[in-house]
Amino acid sequence: MWLSAGFAMLMPAMLAGCSALQGPSSIFDLGVSGNVAEPRSRVQVLVPEPTAVRALDTERIAARPSPSQYAYLPGAVWSDRLPKLLQARLVQTLQNSGKVRAAAVPGQGMLTDYQLVLDVRAFELTEEGAVVDFAVRLMDDRDGRVVRSRVFRYGVAVASRDAANQVAALDKARDLAFADITRWAFGG
Repeated sequence: MWLSAGFAMLMPAMLAGCSALQGPSSIFDLGVSGNVAEPRSRVQVLVPEPTAVRALDTERIAARPSPSQYAYLPGAVWSDRLPKLLQARLVQTLQNSGKVRAAAVPGQGMLTDYQLVLDVRAFELTEEGAVVDFAVRLMDDRDGRVVRSRVFRYGVAVASRDAANQVAALDKARDLAFADITRWAFGG
């Protein structure tokens, strides 16, 4: 009798564990920024993988119920680790902007003039809404000298608490930041 009572108490926990093993119910991606424009510059840029604290260096979508606590959207993940996803979208934003001749990631064998280095300080849902915060350095690739640096922080209100609207707000904040980073680094 004790055994069956104990099993009955464990059953909901076991079922919850099984549903967690099935994987996320929603996989989200970030959009591609900007319209495609013809290159108006001879500048070639390398975009290394951004750095992030471990809580953000994951496929899980971060939320901050308090300034000292991380949580994640249940059942929702990014399509790749966040730094890798941001790297891909920043390269595409630069390529589409027309402000550089070419943008690439390390290992593609391209001779570059600059590196655009991104540190992810925040990419999360908070009481403010969707918040992104990037520390960015533009470095001369020939001598490693920092040409300029700046912090970009954007917050966007979340329309509703469902995962799709929360992710859309994060993507909008990221899009605003990447457009501003491109203008700041390469003019116009």
